[in-house]
Formats: sequence, structure tokens, C-alpha cells
Amino acid sequence: MNAIDKAPAPGAALRLISGNHACALGAVAAGCRFFAGYPITPSSEVAERLSRLLPEVDGVFVQMEDEIASIAAVIGASMGGVKALTATSGPGFSLKQENIGYAAGAEIPCVIVNVMRGGPSTGMPTRPSQSDIMQSRWGSHGDYPMIVLAPASVREIYTETIRAFYLAETCRTPVVLLYDQVIAQLTETVELSDGENRAPAERKWASGPRETYRPYAADEDGIPAMSRPGAGYRVHTTGLTHGENGFPTQNPEAVARNLGRLFTKFERHREAIDSWETLGCEDADVVIVAIGISARAAMRAIDIARAKGLRLGLFRPITLWPFPEKALRDATAGAHAVLVPEMNAGQLRLEVERILGSQRVHGLHRYDGEAISPEEIAARAQALAREKTT
Repeated sequence: MNAIDKAPAPGAALRLISGNHACALGAVAAGCRFFAGYPITPSSEVAERLSRLLPEVDGVFVQMEDEIASIAAVIGASMGGVKALTATSGPGFSLKQENIGYAAGAEIPCVIVNVMRGGPSTGMPTRPSQSDIMQSRWGSHGDYPMIVLAPASVREIYTETIRAFYLAETCRTPVVLLYDQVIAQLTETVELSDGENRAPAERKWASGPRETYRPYAADEDGIPAMSRPGAGYRVHTTGLTHGENGFPTQNPEAVARNLGRLFTKFERHREAIDSWETLGCEDADVVIVAIGISARAAMRAIDIARAKGLRLGLFRPITLWPFPEKALRDATAGAHAVLVPEMNAGQLRLEVERILGSQRVHGLHRYDGEAISPEEIAARAQALAREKTT
């Protein structure tokens, strides 16, 4: 049984909810107490639910005037010590990019939900897409690290929202929760048990003498301690390159030292960051690599193909960035072909080709607002299998 189809525990309380509703519930369960956003299809249900849920837990919901103001308010709330969230879709995600880069560079924890829809530009507001894969990693300018999680079910949106806050707080970073319109507005009966919740995420707060505190000095784990508001520690925060004291600098040695730590800090925490699922890869001739609704279709395609004697497997990155490279290599080691079905012109395929080489990696792409069907995936995989035997 795969993670998406995990059966509820006997006697568990079940709820019939959508993916966006599950995101809102997961945020509250994770301790989120501030939301700022602007309505945009197909993410608006996240905001709508939180407008009801947050006041019940002494949280704050604010509808801002636009997407730029929304991410700025979230960053400000987080700097004030509050776990904070915003939610948007493609055009709004584009508008947030400069401030996402600021949050990454200044190491400010926050969670950004991006429900992908058809593009470019205004595109197809009510149709699904998976065309923000590369933007979620490289959307802002300059070099910076990014964590992106890609859930593929209603229940997984709930658990990955909780994990997103855990990673944002403990790694001191923005985290993007990335899923497509189908998963967002899909309704499923799920168990949202308290047992799924990890221990509440806590930032590393500054301690010790105030006069020696440096806001960007880190120890072995690579994560600087933040100053708790009102604790009396002197902090300077800037989007400019800065030294350990937080003040701007263009000194090459200081810039290389501090950006080097920023670029590599996730490597010390990959055990908590990396997550993936494999299905039938042990004996697969063709391994599918997919996320979101395309991964759901691939699971059905595996059943179709195996009924015809074709050994098909699935590798599903749940942590999309940083990509779980070793796990992908291991899962595809015995396959003669790798198929990447995605609702874009080939973004995930580029990353898979980078890791595995392009010779055995093949794409299946749709960008017309329709999801890729299981039959399309099974037929393409069967064609690849025939190529091996001819």
C-alpha cells in the first residue's frame, strides 16, 4: 500500500475535506497564527478557511491589498516571532518572488502555498498545471537555498503543511508547499489524527550575553539563533549581503563565508528534509518520476501495465527541492528507461536528466489544462518497453 492510499486506523475519526481545507487545518495544527494573502483561484479556499479558523485560536487573518504586500506582511509577522503563512497561485507566486529571495537571504521562516494553475500570465485560472516546478526553486534572483514540498493527496497536504512549518522554523528558511489545482480541490475522506503531528517546531532562540550576540553566527548545525522579540538582543536585518553581525558588507571573505554557509546549511539536515515514495521500482523495466495528480495517474498506470506483463514502477519526490538525488538513482538503477509525465513543457524532466543523464530519460507532457491520464502513461511506457526489445 502506498502512502497516498494509506488506510485509516480502526475507529479513527474521518473527515470529508478538500486539499485546500486540509492545508488550512494543517497550518493551525502546526501552530500557524498569522495569515496574510490575497484571493486568487485556485488557492482561495485556504484563505477562506483560515479566516474562520485563526480567530478561534487567537490568530490573525489579514486580507492584503495585493500579493507583494501579503508576503511582506508574512515576513514581518515571522520576524515578530509568529509562525506565518501565505497562499497563492501562479501569477501571485510570481509577484512574491523578490520577497521570497529576501526571506531566504535574511533567513526568515515562513510558509508559502502555491496552488499551480495553467499559464503563462493569467493563463487558465480554473485548470491544473505543474508549470511552477522550476520557479519554486529558482524564481528569485541570485543564489539561495529553497525547500519545496509536493504533496499528492488531501491527507498528505495536511501532513506536509505541518512538516513545512517544522522545516521553516528549525532550518530558518522559507518553505514552499507546491501542489496542482486537481489536488487542491480534490475531496477525499481522510484521517487527520493528532498522532500524525510531530512535536511543535521551535526556532533556535538566542541566549547568553547580549553584548556578544551576532544574529548570523552559526555553530555546527549551520542555523543561526534568532533574537526573540523583546529579549533585548541587537539585530540588524537587511537584504544586502551581510556579515555575522547582520550589517551590510561587500568584503569578499565575509560574503563568501556567510553565503557559503547559507548555500550549504540544508546539507546538515537532509535526513529531516528529504522525503520520497517508491512503488514497484524493485523489478521495474520502466520507472515513472512524477508529482501531484500526474503521480496519482501513474499509480493507476502501474496496475494497467502490470496486468499486461509490463513491469512499471514509480518514484515520487515528496520533497521536490532539494531533490532527493541518491534515492532517484537507487530507484532507477535497474530500469532501462525513465518516464517523466508532467503538466508542463518538461521542467521536472530537466532535473531528472541532470541526475541520470539524458539517454534513458523520456518525457510525456501536457500543457492544455487537462491532466495526463493513466492510459496515456501506460501506453507511453509500453512503447518504451518495445524499444528495448527491438
